[in-house]
Amino acid sequence: MSEPKGTDPTEPPESEGTTQRLPVLDTSEETGAGPDRSAPPDAGGQPPALDGEGGREGRFWSARRVPAGIVALLLLGLAGLFLYDIASVRADRPVMSWRRELARQLAERPLDDVWVLVGAGVAAALGLWLLVLAVTPGLRDVLPMRRAHADVRAGLHRDAAASALRDRAMEVAGVQSVQVRMRRTRTKVRAASHFRELDDVRTELDAVLTDAVSGLGLSRPPAVSVRVRRPGRKG
Repeated sequence: MSEPKGTDPTEPPESEGTTQRLPVLDTSEETGAGPDRSAPPDAGGQPPALDGEGGREGRFWSARRVPAGIVALLLLGLAGLFLYDIASVRADRPVMSWRRELARQLAERPLDDVWVLVGAGVAAALGLWLLVLAVTPGLRDVLPMRRAHADVRAGLHRDAAASALRDRAMEVAGVQSVQVRMRRTRTKVRAASHFRELDDVRTELDAVLTDAVSGLGLSRPPAVSVRVRRPGRKG
């Protein structure tokens, strides 16, 4: 019998259902769009800083809807009350008693009167409070992160950052409990170790938490302060 054409008798027959690896065409060298192997990889997995800005970001500005709403309602009520009184006078009606009494008190009381000084102090305090709200950003609980793109800003809540550091600290051998207080410029870590030497635990915690803070990607990484103690006796 003659063998079928196009087959090699030395090759084993292919079984049904088998998978063959197909050749892959690499076009990166032809198009020049391949990755730049000369650039070093980003160390530590940290997001790159935005060119020209150093990656340093200011705090997020709060909308302060509650103070703005309160001031707007007070001004609206006061303006409406005065407008109603003026319209009432234009309609040949008597002036409201409260406005007549207020005008009399302002005309008769001297400037060094106690109530005049108290009213002036309250008005000055409210004005100063509004000025402070106008020139400060607010949102102290949101820590700005490094900006890797010009049109994207990100922030990390303090509680989330403290939880991440607490989880990393609990991975250290010998640590029984951890308390983390996260601030914008400083992070205080209080740990209790029930075995191992305290100096060894403190050194390892310093290294682990420093690496963890760097991995958060914050614009201004806070300094880490670590204190380790023995847990208190029960009872």
